[in-house]
Amino acid sequence: MAHKELTKAEEQVMQILWRLGKGFLKDIVEGFSNPKPAYTTVSTVIRVLVKKNFIGFKTYGKINEYYPLISKTDHFKSKLKPIITNYFDGSKRELASFFANSHLNLSELEEVKSLIEEKIKQLKQGK
Repeated sequence: MAHKELTKAEEQVMQILWRLGKGFLKDIVEGFSNPKPAYTTVSTVIRVLVKKNFIGFKTYGKINEYYPLISKTDHFKSKLKPIITNYFDGSKRELASFFANSHLNLSELEEVKSLIEEKIKQLKQGK
């Protein structure tokens, strides 16, 4: 599924909603750091995200409880794909090599190594 680009404000609302799992307008506004945006501003952004199918909602009387329709992981994958295509010739291996060679310290490399070893083990077991 192709995902639409998000504005900075939309991305902020999604980050808060992913962290909360679900929430009412007041919960989402509270998730912002100070100075907090106006309720009307956040409400407008939420309506756009509902239209873009990023957020769903349940109605309780006159208020809506919002929840993400797309996982943070799926959204990140959709953002990462063009980066891999445009900067790493479509190679995930090149992306991994880039990080391994320039951005990770020894403990982070050890952590990534154990994650990779666990994934290899799962794949070998057919999971």
